[in-house]
Amino acid sequence: MAHNHSHNYNINLGNAFKTGITINIIFIVVEALFGFLSNSMALIADAGHNLSDVLALGFSWIAVILSQRKPTLKFTYGFRRSTILIALLNTILLLAAVGFIVYETIERLKKPAEINANSVMIVAALGIGVNAFTAWLFMRGKKHDLNIRSAFLHFVSDALVSLGVVVAGIIMAFTGIQWIDSLVSFAIIVVILYSSYHLLIDSVNLALDAVPENVNIEEVRGFLEELPEVSGVHDLHIWALGTTDAALTVHLTTCEQTDVGFIISIQNQLHERFGIEHATIQVEFGSKEDCGIKN
Repeated sequence: MAHNHSHNYNINLGNAFKTGITINIIFIVVEALFGFLSNSMALIADAGHNLSDVLALGFSWIAVILSQRKPTLKFTYGFRRSTILIALLNTILLLAAVGFIVYETIERLKKPAEINANSVMIVAALGIGVNAFTAWLFMRGKKHDLNIRSAFLHFVSDALVSLGVVVAGIIMAFTGIQWIDSLVSFAIIVVILYSSYHLLIDSVNLALDAVPENVNIEEVRGFLEELPEVSGVHDLHIWALGTTDAALTVHLTTCEQTDVGFIISIQNQLHERFGIEHATIQVEFGSKEDCGIKN
C-alpha cells in the first residue's frame, strides 16, 4: 500500500513539473517581449527571475527522475547525487542571468526610454497569478525534498517580486518617474542573488559531504554513546546521498557479545529519530580494559 501511495505521489509530482514548466515558459516569453516593447527593465528582470526558476524547476524534475533510477555496478549509490550537481548548475545559471540584467539596467539608466507603465502593471499582475499557481502545485511535495522545497519557495518569492513590479507600475503611472523601473530591476537582482547564495551554500555543503542540515551529529553521537551495550563510538560519518537521503557509518565498541538484533534496532532508531535511511554499523567486541572503564 505504501508503495502505491508513493507511486501516485510521483505521478502527481511529474504532472506538477510539466504544468509548472509549460505555463511559466509561455509567461516568460510574454513578459520578456512586453519588457522590450514597453522599455521596462523591471519586467525583463522579472522575466529573468522567472526564467531562473523555470530552469530550477526543469533541473529539479530531472533530478527527481534520476534519483529514482536504480543503482548500477558503476554508480552503486544510484544517481541521487545528481540532485546536488544540478543545484550547483542552477546557481551558476542564475548568476549569468543577473550579469545580463545588471548590464542592461545600467545601459537604460544612461539612455532612458519612455516606459509604458500600463503594460508593466498588467503583465506583472499576470505574473503574480502564474507564480502563485505554480507554488500551489508544489505545496504537497515540499515536505519531502530539498529540490521541491526550493522550487516552492522560488515561486512564492516570484509572486512577491511580481507584486513589487505591479506597485512600481502604479507609481510610474501616477508620477511619471521613470527611474523607479531601474530601481525595481536592481531590487529584483538582490532577491535573485539572495536566493542563489543560499542554494549555492547548500549545494556546496552537500557536494563536500557535509552533515545534512536536518541531522544533528552531536545528538546522534549522544544517542549511540548512551546505548547500554556500547563502550565507545568512533569513525562516525554522516553525509547526504542526494537532496533527501542521509547515510551514516560508525564503529561501535561493545562490552558484551551482541547479535544482529542489536544492529537492526539501532538502524530502526536512527531511521525514526534522525531520518537516517542508510546506516552501516560495525561492531567491535571490546577488550577487558575498555569495559573495565565503563563498569
